[in-house]
Amino acid sequence: MQPRLDYYTASPDALKALMLLEAANFDLCIDKPLMELIKLRVSQLNDCAFCADLHATEARRQGESDRRLHGLMVWRTSTLFSERERMALAWCESVTLLERPEPSDAVYAQLRAHFSPREVVDLTVGIATVNCWNRMAIAFRKQPSP
Repeated sequence: MQPRLDYYTASPDALKALMLLEAANFDLCIDKPLMELIKLRVSQLNDCAFCADLHATEARRQGESDRRLHGLMVWRTSTLFSERERMALAWCESVTLLERPEPSDAVYAQLRAHFSPREVVDLTVGIATVNCWNRMAIAFRKQPSP
């Protein structure tokens, strides 16, 4: 599959805005290893090959085990993830899969049992950001390097 265009050079101002959003993600209060798992899971859900490769690579660089990365797709039935991680992953799926009904009150209540209000907002901003990048990469067929 051939890329459609290089969106960085086609509209530098639009990408500058996305890069500012991405930069703001560095100051979010969610720990980086958890955020990389979330970014990878969102990318898997969106079927974004480029971003899934990017975030799996970054998670490994940050010390994440291959075992947990492989188990991420079956996190609901895996014992490799903490309750806090499970709640973040449930929230990430609820926010990402737009064809489903809005995130349920039950999922939100479980999330709030493990995350402060600021953490919930920061987590949601992180999820929204990676969804945006996924949509750019998918729309323009950006692929990981072989």
